[in-house]
Amino acid sequence: MNLPGKSRSMMKNKLISKRIVSAICLLLMVGILCILSSMTVFASELSSDTPGNVLSINYGDGNGEINGSLRILLTLTLIAIAPTLVIMMTSFTRIVIVLHFTRAALNTQTAPPNQVLVGFALILTFFIMEPTITEINEQAYQPYEAGEMSLDEALEKGVVPLRKFMYTQTQVKDAELFMDIAGLSWDGESLEDIPLSVLLPSFMLSELRMAFWIGFIIYIPFIVIDMVVASTLMSMGMMMLPPTTISMPFKILLFVLADGWNLIIGQLVKSFYL
Repeated sequence: MNLPGKSRSMMKNKLISKRIVSAICLLLMVGILCILSSMTVFASELSSDTPGNVLSINYGDGNGEINGSLRILLTLTLIAIAPTLVIMMTSFTRIVIVLHFTRAALNTQTAPPNQVLVGFALILTFFIMEPTITEINEQAYQPYEAGEMSLDEALEKGVVPLRKFMYTQTQVKDAELFMDIAGLSWDGESLEDIPLSVLLPSFMLSELRMAFWIGFIIYIPFIVIDMVVASTLMSMGMMMLPPTTISMPFKILLFVLADGWNLIIGQLVKSFYL
C-alpha cells in the first residue's frame, strides 16, 4: 500500500526523533557512569562456617566522607545559589537600593549605569562583610579543610557569624512579627531562639525599611531644587518648559559642591556599624 508523501514524511520525522531521544539517553547513561566513582568488588575468603560465596561491595573510599564527584556537584550548586545568598544575607540590598535612589534623585537617567552601581554595591558589600567572612574562614572553613570537624559541624559554625550580622541589623518588631506568624515564642533578647527561617525575612524587611528611609532623606534637597525651579519658571511664564530639564544641572552642581558621593557612601557604610 502506497502512503501519501505527507504521511511518509511524518513517519520519517518520528523515526528520526526516536533515534535522537535514544542517542540522548545513551549519552546520559554514559555520563552518569563516568561521573560515578569506581566501586571495588571482591569476594571474601570462605571459611568452614560460611554457607556459600559472599560478595562485598565498597562504594568510594568507604570512610563516610563526601567523594570528589559529589563535592563538585555541591560546589556547582552553591555557585548557582550564591547570588541569592549575597542578596539575602549581606548588606548588598540596602546599598544597591540607596544607590538607585541617589541616581533617581539626581534625575540623570542612566548615569551611573546599572553595571557600575551593582559593581560598586558588591565592592562595598565585601568591605562591610570582610570581618564576618574572616570569622567564617577561621572558625569553619579552615578547620573543615584540615579535617578537624565534619561537614555538619562546619556548616553549623559557619552560619553563626552570619546570624550575628543579620541580628544586629534586624529590628525587634520585624523579628517579633515573623515569630508570631510562625507561632513561636521569643523573649526579645536571645539570638539562639530565632530560627534561620525567621531571621532571614526579618532581616530583609529591616533592610528594605532602612534603605527606603535613607532614600527619602536623599530626595529632600533635590525636591527643594525642583520646587524652586518650577516656581521660577511659572513666575516667568515658561509653563511649557519641563522643570526637570532646568533643575538637573543645578542638582548635579549641588551634588558635586557638597561632595555628595562621599557623604552618601560614608553615612551608608557607617549605618552598618551603629
